[in-house]
Amino acid sequence: MPNVRLPASLILLRAFAASGAFLVAGALHAQALPPGVHLGMSAEELQAALTAAERVQRPQRLSGGLVGNWRAAPVEMAGLLFEPTFFFAASELRRVEYVAEAQSTPDSGASAFAALVQWGRGAFGTELASRDPGSAYAAWVSSDTDVYVQQVSDPRRASVRLVYKARQLRDGSEL
Repeated sequence: MPNVRLPASLILLRAFAASGAFLVAGALHAQALPPGVHLGMSAEELQAALTAAERVQRPQRLSGGLVGNWRAAPVEMAGLLFEPTFFFAASELRRVEYVAEAQSTPDSGASAFAALVQWGRGAFGTELASRDPGSAYAAWVSSDTDVYVQQVSDPRRASVRLVYKARQLRDGSEL
């Protein structure tokens, strides 16, 4: 085989593509809800599906009566360690949040965010996205579930968040 020299730009492009594929592969294994977990289940069903799940001492409260009173072991995704919290309202699992702190990463979690967005495109299609100087956001709809990824790039509180939540449809009279 003849000795062929590739231009430096082509070598760089190939290396970038390979590293991107590696990041996406690292993101793929953990984004789905854990086996046996689905939105709408009860706390008892969550405990049966995730035997290591434990109650949170100081539950986080969100609008709509959501209470994040269960958590599970951290999960590695896209090079970051995400802590899952399970939010219930009216005795049903309505939201699952995976949150990773990213202050210690050189890019404030931008590469993890990019890998999760690539995963989302493969799993759900084209995203609805927004970006401003301090954050980035990508969202998808999958039947009765909203899924979104958010990156906050403020160096003091940089984080990446992956959220599954029950879709809430409202008619115009409720707005």
